[in-house]
Amino acid sequence: MNLIIRVTDKGNNFYIGSVGEFEQKAENFFSDTNAFIELSYNPFNEILDKVIQVLNTLRGKDLIRKWQYEQIMPDRTTCELAHLYFNPKTHKDGIPVRPIQSTIHASTSKISKFLDKILRPIFDDKCKDTTIIDGASLNTELSKYNRKGLLKPTTLLCTFDIRNVYTILPQQESLDILMTFLHAHGYRKAKGISIGTIKN
Repeated sequence: MNLIIRVTDKGNNFYIGSVGEFEQKAENFFSDTNAFIELSYNPFNEILDKVIQVLNTLRGKDLIRKWQYEQIMPDRTTCELAHLYFNPKTHKDGIPVRPIQSTIHASTSKISKFLDKILRPIFDDKCKDTTIIDGASLNTELSKYNRKGLLKPTTLLCTFDIRNVYTILPQQESLDILMTFLHAHGYRKAKGISIGTIKN
């Protein structure tokens, strides 16, 4: 029997199981979500060239500054094609798999980090009253809720689990929501970059 050893999705332990069973769980994920396709060729150069072309256009039109351009330009020698792997969710019945998209060395990873750095503070500031990040913040918010007299014996607290959230959020729709959010809060630029440039 061929075995596979994987780090589990939550917790600091390992999963040891049958390779065939694990591969079947991955196949089930693909068929259930219908969100991924197997590539018949390696599009790495095509993707990298497109990213470089877009950045050159933005810089050529002076839509981003030189230091920003240099900070987000991918390095051909360290970039690699993003790939997908799975970790077992041993805390769930039937031990399904969680897809992990490894993009740490992808052509767009520097752009992603840069945008997160300039957009996250805006989001955190505007959503701080409605965001719970951990158990401590949940306790704090429940205490506030209770002090206002809103926590009643009839209050229902619910949790829910969104399965495969990344496969049900279309990229274009997510961008449109981000643009609406920024416009609603009066932002036309973030750190000197227009919202339209960020969207592109």
